Amino acid sequence: MKLYKEFFKRSIDFFVSGCGLIVASPILIIVSGWLYFANKGAGVFFLQERPGKNGKIFKVVKFKTMTDEKDANGDLLPNKDRLTKVGKIVRATSLDELPQLINVLKGDMSLIGPRPLLTWFLPLYDKEQIHRHDLRPGITGWAQVHGRNAITYSEKFKLDLWYVNNISLKTDLQILFLTIKNVISRKDIGNGLQHEVDDLGWADKRKWAEQEFEKEYRQKYY
Repeated sequence: MKLYKEFFKRSIDFFVSGCGLIVASPILIIVSGWLYFANKGAGVFFLQERPGKNGKIFKVVKFKTMTDEKDANGDLLPNKDRLTKVGKIVRATSLDELPQLINVLKGDMSLIGPRPLLTWFLPLYDKEQIHRHDLRPGITGWAQVHGRNAITYSEKFKLDLWYVNNISLKTDLQILFLTIKNVISRKDIGNGLQHEVDDLGWADKRKWAEQEFEKEYRQKYY
């Protein structure tokens, strides 16, 4: 397990992501063209800071599925009003995740691992939950194939920690199979507008956590 975790997993990630980008390049080009026109000048790619292995901050790459339309006060319209028809299709087929192969190739992410969450989560983790960052985050993972956003934060973190402590080639192959199965059957795949099940009350602590991240964590993890 240790040899797979520290050597073979990264080698497989590099090879598969490189080949995947080549094979998927026609899809990437077509989807980019659709989104270029559908997003009304808002761009094709969405970049956002996320914490990676050991909390190191990187920019995750996804297809942008919303416009940047604003109201009369200059504020962005609600997500449901900015999500385009093309964006709905891209999300429903999980194609919005495809550009993350670039992150995998660079070494920011792995094909399989705990999903990279938002940076302001870092100040809120307890001493156990923070260990989900002992590995590179993944495009898919153990929690993703066991409920995705339909499960609570507590359940998600427990599943992530189970994976961290039980990583193996066999487990990764199982996750890969279940991911493909779920995408085909569209199980647990929403439109990206649904809210996660926050049983820890972290949404109420978001403002404090964002300030704490900027004050204590950004310099440490960059």
